[in-house]
Amino acid sequence: MEKSGLKRFIVTINFFMDEEFMALVPAHRTYISYLINKSTIDSYAVSMESYRTWIIMICETKAEVQKYLEKAPLYKYWTIEIDELFVYNGQTYRLPSLQMN
Repeated sequence: MEKSGLKRFIVTINFFMDEEFMALVPAHRTYISYLINKSTIDSYAVSMESYRTWIIMICETKAEVQKYLEKAPLYKYWTIEIDELFVYNGQTYRLPSLQMN
């Protein structure tokens, strides 16, 4: 259940890779999993085709989102845009469909 005062933000990240990047991936995945488990990240998607990442984060402010992102092991590889969402909807926010036995 979402606490009052929290908003959803979409983070769009463009990134580049070098030799060190792949060595940081395991620590980065651990950090992202931690934020998912504490419900700070709602969804996380990466495209290797476009070198772009999209993250839906649940925080109070853009500044709070930025603070979480700065702690990510891959942060130095990123160019970031943060936008507050007005509407966010999807399958996971729907009631389960009825299954007649």
